[in-house]
Amino acid sequence: MAAVLRAFFFYIFLVFIVRVVGRRPGKQITPFEFVLVFFMGGLALTAMVGDDASLTNALLQIITIAFAHYGVAFLRSRSNRLARLFDGTPLILMKDGLWRAETLSKMGIQDDDVMATARDQGILTLDQIDLAILERNGEISIVKKEAE
Repeated sequence: MAAVLRAFFFYIFLVFIVRVVGRRPGKQITPFEFVLVFFMGGLALTAMVGDDASLTNALLQIITIAFAHYGVAFLRSRSNRLARLFDGTPLILMKDGLWRAETLSKMGIQDDDVMATARDQGILTLDQIDLAILERNGEISIVKKEAE
């Protein structure tokens, strides 16, 4: 029963810490924030099932990571250079009907992935796309051509 109570406690504690540290919707979570969530979850899991079952040790580790994340997020908001380092920059996948093959290849994206996103927006053909961008959060944005 102690393991169940410990799991419940860490669930509530992690939800609280993640709410305190940041409030982005799921689709806007950056890779930087995914690392935070998984890392803190791993620390909690280690405290629940690992040899070192010290509740205090686990809480201090999670709080330390939360403060580190808050500090780095604060620095990112003050420095564009740090923001680009942690979050990346938007990348153009297609412009004026031409694919950026090198960017697609480096990012491991197929042209079909871009077209799937376009179809979600009601765009059926390439000639309707003005611009396709891989955003910092990993989503693909499509800019439709203006009607002439």
